[in-house]
Amino acid sequence: MSTAGWSDEECSVIGEKAEIGFLDFEEEKSVCSYIADEGAPVIVSVPFAFVNGQPQSVIVGDPAVDLITVRNTTDEPVDLWRVHIFASNPQDTFTLSLTEPPTVNSNADGDESFLESFSLEDRVLQPGENLKIWLSCKPKDTGLYSSVVYFDVGDEKIERVVFLLVDDKISKSLVSKKPYSRGRKKEKFVLDTFVAGSRPVGKPTRRYVNRLPRYNIPSDIRELLESNQVPQIVEEGLTKRTYSSYFKTLIIMEEIQLEEDMRTYDMECISMRMRNNNFLTMVVPGLAERRPSLVHGDSIYAKLTGHDNNTPVYEGFIHRVEADEIYLKFDPEFHYFHRDENSYDVHFTYNRLNMRRLYQAVEAAENLGNEFLFPSSISRKRQIKTTALDPISGTFNEEQICSIKMILGCKGAPPYVIHGPPGTGKTRTIVEAILQLYKYYKNARILVCAPSNSAADYILEKLLAQKDVAFRETEIFRLNASTRPYDDVKAEIIRFCFFDELVFKCPPINALLHYRIIISTYMSASLLYAEDVSRGHFSHIFLDEAGQASEPETLIPVSHLCTRHTVVVLAGDQLQLGPVIYSKKAEEYGLGVSYMERLSECELYSGGDANYVTRLIKNYRCHPAILHLPSKLFYDGELIACRDPTTFMKIGELLPNKEFPILFYGIQGCDEREGNNPSWFNRIEVSKVIEVVRRLIAGGNINEENIGIITPYRQQVLKIKLTLETLDMPEVKVGSVEQFQGQEKEVIIISTVRSTIKHNEFDRVHCLGFLSNYRRFNVAITRAISLLVIIGNPHIICKDENWSQMLWHSVDNSAYLGCTPPERLEHCEEENTGENSCFTEDNALPSSNNVEWALNSSPLELPKPVMDESEWSDGWRSN
Repeated sequence: MSTAGWSDEECSVIGEKAEIGFLDFEEEKSVCSYIADEGAPVIVSVPFAFVNGQPQSVIVGDPAVDLITVRNTTDEPVDLWRVHIFASNPQDTFTLSLTEPPTVNSNADGDESFLESFSLEDRVLQPGENLKIWLSCKPKDTGLYSSVVYFDVGDEKIERVVFLLVDDKISKSLVSKKPYSRGRKKEKFVLDTFVAGSRPVGKPTRRYVNRLPRYNIPSDIRELLESNQVPQIVEEGLTKRTYSSYFKTLIIMEEIQLEEDMRTYDMECISMRMRNNNFLTMVVPGLAERRPSLVHGDSIYAKLTGHDNNTPVYEGFIHRVEADEIYLKFDPEFHYFHRDENSYDVHFTYNRLNMRRLYQAVEAAENLGNEFLFPSSISRKRQIKTTALDPISGTFNEEQICSIKMILGCKGAPPYVIHGPPGTGKTRTIVEAILQLYKYYKNARILVCAPSNSAADYILEKLLAQKDVAFRETEIFRLNASTRPYDDVKAEIIRFCFFDELVFKCPPINALLHYRIIISTYMSASLLYAEDVSRGHFSHIFLDEAGQASEPETLIPVSHLCTRHTVVVLAGDQLQLGPVIYSKKAEEYGLGVSYMERLSECELYSGGDANYVTRLIKNYRCHPAILHLPSKLFYDGELIACRDPTTFMKIGELLPNKEFPILFYGIQGCDEREGNNPSWFNRIEVSKVIEVVRRLIAGGNINEENIGIITPYRQQVLKIKLTLETLDMPEVKVGSVEQFQGQEKEVIIISTVRSTIKHNEFDRVHCLGFLSNYRRFNVAITRAISLLVIIGNPHIICKDENWSQMLWHSVDNSAYLGCTPPERLEHCEEENTGENSCFTEDNALPSSNNVEWALNSSPLELPKPVMDESEWSDGWRSN
């Protein structure tokens, strides 16, 4: 920042210091002298005044000029000792002049009367005089430009803070078309009685042997929870005696929250159209993104708009879903009186099927012994006998071989745990164990579960990719939920599925018992119990990505199908993303702690005994420079980069340090919202992301498919996607951290979005954005193979301990570009202190450096999610 000719004794009123590093236009303390004080002896006008509460926008490369007037309102002369540009960011971008600057089209070199500088000399303002001063800015790059213009006049010291948002063509095209305003609170949809709708007619199907009970929420528990009280059973904590009732209560908390969240999607004054004289269709914005999540067979409720509560309410069933449109059938009377010009109020309901499965699972868990629920309470420790191993699917490291041998030698409960940090090959390890069991253990019956369809499909693809094992179609089966779209399944997988008229089904019991390997999501595994697959039928149950599922969800296959002789294997990493929980109360009391994480706190696992747990430490994904920081922060520095160095892509001219494949680009943008959408976006960062993508592709070594873009807010995802599609680059993957878990890309670009200090606390408390959640940070920075690019405001990022370490890790390795970084205090440079220069007692967050990567750590208390932002979940799993 320029302080040319400025006395060391003089300080800015703002912050009462001689250097100003970062000005936040939404932070009151940083703009305390922004507004002109009417009635003062000397009035200084406000240059580049805000428009709709935002800085004015100018185009990069075009000079921006505004007039400042200094008016003496007194009857006496006033000394104007000095006018000085105290600070400019970027440096020396603002100048002062007493004559109007020449226009772009004029001959500036010939205008000898025009002089500009960073300060103006003293003069006397006569009574009533208006002094005109022109403030100019010459923006050379995009971003938020700021300056402080200081006026030493009479006995007063006056400052004017200046902000300009510098756009290019891309960022300018993303300017909000409609200012943000909170949507008005909808009237509560009264649903006392209704006229039943017309359910979809399907082919007659057999009834399940074990039907799923309704599990209606008891009225007394509902009243207690809705009055914000916590039932005593939850306050007492989790024990063997209270196991079922404890988790049932937490699930009720979650279900009540889901009911409340679904109300936010209710719509007013919407229209429906008649289709084929059979259906009424309705457009539901956000449906394609599962916001709300609606599937075939779900119901909605509708009534005419503008009528009193006596207006009849009609139930309508969804018969078809197409993109953002649903096809509905109501009672014939509703169709008869319908007119396309009618307006309706609509109330959505969520499908309770998955919640009922959770209730059933924790209820059935009462039949499980302590060896599953509380393993440390068993008195006798096991010793697994292992034999020599001849790998089928390639070579494996020492830890992987150990875990495979232990799984093959295990005779039953307690569960065996494979803790696999990012890129350590935990899925490859369990695939090899499954191959060994299939090939050499003819009596083995294997169930493999994962939290999502994509994760389950991935395991099947890895199994089928092994050429040394020929799978018979009659021995391996991919179980799908009936709600899964047929087109969602790849051609090479569909032959292992069971369906009728493009609708997935569960085959009869005799077929299920014949399969040697069944692959399913946790939720869909309930169909096996429904078909009466007996407890103990499966010799081995593998639970992949077990850290991502809640304990009740994980128990769906365990509680129904296990005996003490069943070998249960949990694979995952509780230091990556955990379960998605909507209820803050349920999260607070433990529903957000996965089964794997709770087991890790037990004595048998916390000590690292190889008879219970294997820790994988060799990473086969990331460049050593990318792996260094997450290894240090979360895994005690024990992760070892083992990828062949010759396989990393050459990045070209993008990096300032060619030997260090991380680039931190500091940019001060502006986080915005539009319409009634609460999600944030930062158009300046979008432009910089696109610039990086273009430069990478222009280098010739990297294709669109090699690039992934991670950003925390849904609106930023949509803005980046829209821009990429406009520029014909649709193959670049863009998504949230959750959408990238378990995936990898040669290049990962992270856009952090936030550029305003005042929102940090809200984000921290409600678990939004990247800050304050070490798990999201860990996942985000470990997806990259060859290059990691971070685009964000360093003055905001430094408020989080982990991101601050990434910032200084980049600076220390000459891998930082962009705006001036924040001040770095001495203790930033102290090794292994776990401290950070940007922290004070007022803004410090829980230190993730206290998280031991081994399984003996207690879980950190994480911020609780908030659903009015609803940026983090892809919706409740319906698989």
